[in-house]
Amino acid sequence: MLLSISLILMVGFALNGILGKLKIPGLVGLIFTGILLGPQMLNLISPKILAISTDLREIALVVILIRAGLSLDLRDLKKVGRPALLMSFVPATFEMAAVILLAPALLHITRGEAAILGAVLSAVSPAVVVPRMLSLMESGYGRKKRIPQLIMAGASVDDIYVIVLFTAFLSMYGGGGFQASRLLSVPVSVILGVVLGIVVGVIMVRIFQRLHIRDTVKVLILLSTAFLFLSLEDALAPQVPLSGLLAVMAMGATVLKRYEILAKRLVGKFSKIWVGAEVFLFVLVGAAVEISALAEVGIAPLLLILGALLFRTLGVYVSLLKTPLTAKERLFCAVAYLPKATVQAAIGSLPLAAGVAAGSTILTVAVLAILITAPGGAMGMDYLYPKLLTRQAG
Repeated sequence: MLLSISLILMVGFALNGILGKLKIPGLVGLIFTGILLGPQMLNLISPKILAISTDLREIALVVILIRAGLSLDLRDLKKVGRPALLMSFVPATFEMAAVILLAPALLHITRGEAAILGAVLSAVSPAVVVPRMLSLMESGYGRKKRIPQLIMAGASVDDIYVIVLFTAFLSMYGGGGFQASRLLSVPVSVILGVVLGIVVGVIMVRIFQRLHIRDTVKVLILLSTAFLFLSLEDALAPQVPLSGLLAVMAMGATVLKRYEILAKRLVGKFSKIWVGAEVFLFVLVGAAVEISALAEVGIAPLLLILGALLFRTLGVYVSLLKTPLTAKERLFCAVAYLPKATVQAAIGSLPLAAGVAAGSTILTVAVLAILITAPGGAMGMDYLYPKLLTRQAG
């Protein structure tokens, strides 16, 4: 295991740095590191690490979401309002509809299988999007119209919406039937997650104000609490829908609102933790990629992904109607909503495991979507933001 960790860090940082010099997003190198070291190629990543890969990716995601929460001013979130709400489900809905419409003809699968595939494909990747939005907030790009906050907020809820629908479609395929209560669980999950995060955030602030605790210990306390949120989500899942990831962000945002000086100090510490967490997150996403599943891929899956992304882009534009955003700013929002990685890596293989006839096809398309959209979306954001967004100093 120690050899695997060493190789992940050394090769990951090396490729990250090399591609950075070439103006290519480092995550491309990290994903390739995972493919190279993973079971599909050199098989140098310990099975023990692969066995806890999902948990490690989740830990990395928690780090960046706490950092996002500590940078997310609730006043900004209130001001973006309606567009953020629409961005949380409209683009994903448009993309799912496109897959349900196109996949049966292109991939020769049933409508039910196409619905499952649409849910797998439709989630945006916070792990790709959030760090870039935080960077834009710090540098002042899009600050006046709160574009990074809008994208971060929408992307965070987008995943919950998609995963709930994925569960519903998979249940329908297995004969469980569709239950309207599953859709109602989306707003309930969001509300409970936000309330839990705010309440715990208030308690944390009071503790930190009354007790002298080193900032490093505060970081560990926040991380431990975030892990408890995710554990609570899993424990309550059969009875009560709860978004642990939204609770994490809400906790961070509450600390910022009530104890701004501390929040700004902690952001720096979480930024340092993210340097290592990012490597493990994207390397393990790469290691989860099934290269063998791509061996017989023709043009049909590629056409499906591109068609679905066009519909997703249309959904972004619909969400931004009657907003003050310019055409360039709307284009940037559409590009920022393209990357897919973590959710697809996590659930792409579940239909195959559940006995869905088209499970292998679904996994193949999910893998292809990661390889196309994660690097493509990241490069698009990195290249376009200076051209499409206005920078505000201060």
